[in-house]
Amino acid sequence: MFNTSVTYRKIIHIDMDAFYASVEQRDHPELAGKPLVVGGLPEGRGGVVATASYEARKFGIRSAMSSKQALQLCPQAIFVRPRFEVYKEVSRQIREIFRRYTDLIEPLSLDEAYLDVTEDKPGIGSALEIARQIKDAIQEELQLTASAGVSVNKFVAKIASDINKPNGLKFIGPSAIEAFMEQLPVEKFHGVGKVTAAKMKGMGLFTGEELKKLSEAELIRHFGKAGRFYYRIVRGIDERPVQPQRAAKSLAAEDTFPYDLGSLADMETELDKLAQVVHGRLTKNNLQGRTLTLKIKYSDFKQITRNRSYPEPLTAVETIGVVAKELLALTFEEGQRVRLLGISLSNFDSAKDQLRLF
Repeated sequence: MFNTSVTYRKIIHIDMDAFYASVEQRDHPELAGKPLVVGGLPEGRGGVVATASYEARKFGIRSAMSSKQALQLCPQAIFVRPRFEVYKEVSRQIREIFRRYTDLIEPLSLDEAYLDVTEDKPGIGSALEIARQIKDAIQEELQLTASAGVSVNKFVAKIASDINKPNGLKFIGPSAIEAFMEQLPVEKFHGVGKVTAAKMKGMGLFTGEELKKLSEAELIRHFGKAGRFYYRIVRGIDERPVQPQRAAKSLAAEDTFPYDLGSLADMETELDKLAQVVHGRLTKNNLQGRTLTLKIKYSDFKQITRNRSYPEPLTAVETIGVVAKELLALTFEEGQRVRLLGISLSNFDSAKDQLRLF
């Protein structure tokens, strides 16, 4: 029920439209209006779609799909490799536009962010008008389009930004949240994946209205700790603040190889390379992790992870490599062939005033 005595926050979720593909089409006008796929090339092994233009999406091409499958769906698709340095620079320019209105900006990735404009710098007062101005500035200054969702919390704003894509703008006010959530299909709730959505439908829960009939205790019994989250979001309750400095939970590096690795020595060589990359990223971000996770994907696409934690952070590149190779040795069996290896560090401490493990 809409409570007139409550002071509501003003939250905007901005989501760029087919960001990588749109940047490529902007920078290369000959690609405009054509089915464009940004990602690994289909003739390579392990190529994956990073994003696809809306012209390509009409054929069913989606992010994280293999490039070979994308080519089968759309033989006339044009494939280009991603230019991440360019995308990072454009993302920086977009954030500069955001900062004209607020410093409360929480980036989720290069192409989306939350903004809290409860108190905006220009004193406009209307979150909807601010969202319009941001969209206009992005289009006029960067020749790109963005979709925006406006509401009183992050969860509802994020759902709203997806409703009228591309180049959409949707406002869901406090009095409309409850009815909006009730009609929403369960698979549209962020945090409800395919497996959970299938389970909900198997229980006869197809919409927010049906999900809302279950008590918090019942949801927890069926879905574990996530049940408490579902109980709140189906009512449009989300008290999470916009966090300008989101702390990274992990830093990782991984590589899919052009051919399957069958030799333990070859795998150890690749792990040394990955350890160098991860160590460089940790140093750049002034982070030190105490938990190392090894990711292995086999030739049959079976994937496993192994991790090991220490009381003190792993600070030396040699240590990261040694621990990763030890985990690999405990897992590897002769005859297995590996297509991907990855190393990630998590359980971070500040890099200041810490003892070295080795």
